[in-house]
Amino acid sequence: MELTAILLRTTFMYFFIFMILRLMGKREIGKLSVFDLVISIMIAEIAVIVIEATDKSMVVAIAPIVLLFIIQIGLAYFTMKNRKLRMWFDGKPSVLIRDGHLNRDEMKKQRYNLDDLMQQLRESQVTEVKEVELAVLESTGKLSVITKDSGDKNDSESESGDKSEQYEKTDRAPQIRYELLPMALILDGQVQDDNLEKLGKTRFWLKSELRNFEVDQFKQVFFCTIDHRGKLYVDKK
Repeated sequence: MELTAILLRTTFMYFFIFMILRLMGKREIGKLSVFDLVISIMIAEIAVIVIEATDKSMVVAIAPIVLLFIIQIGLAYFTMKNRKLRMWFDGKPSVLIRDGHLNRDEMKKQRYNLDDLMQQLRESQVTEVKEVELAVLESTGKLSVITKDSGDKNDSESESGDKSEQYEKTDRAPQIRYELLPMALILDGQVQDDNLEKLGKTRFWLKSELRNFEVDQFKQVFFCTIDHRGKLYVDKK
């Protein structure tokens, strides 16, 4: 009898958790942030407890899992609207290599050793640090690597190939050197003043550039970035 109850509870929890994770979105089954990982572990632990403890009601597991689901959806909504809150929960990317030079201070801060670095470089088909233009440790723990050769190749292809209407309206193309490019200048209608400051630019400059894209107000822009050539990408609402 107890075995039957365990099997029935296992079957129910399987479909219930499957439904919860699907409702949370595809991000939950992709690369997990620390917050996503905590939620997933807690849901799994609660499910195991109620499956084994057949003397407890299923409500004991369903109620906490539903609460975690509400917390996750609620925070996902607020972090989508607030970049600072999103950075607090998800963390910020960390630059470990720039122009072939290791950022030792950042590696120490992230407790990221050389063995980890070389392993992930090999996974990106990179054998030497000097070949790397930019290596960024993402908030998910994945190392994104841009080699110097790939950067030059992309530049030549973008100059010789057909240009998107959204890119071709910028006449000036100054070489901008910054650790994380492309850099977001507008997210969901909100100007990222800290990024403008790092570039040495102002809102007046940004508004002037946006006129090339037939944009009069910042709130008309859903997403705007600038690449290493100083060219803007603009996606209007």
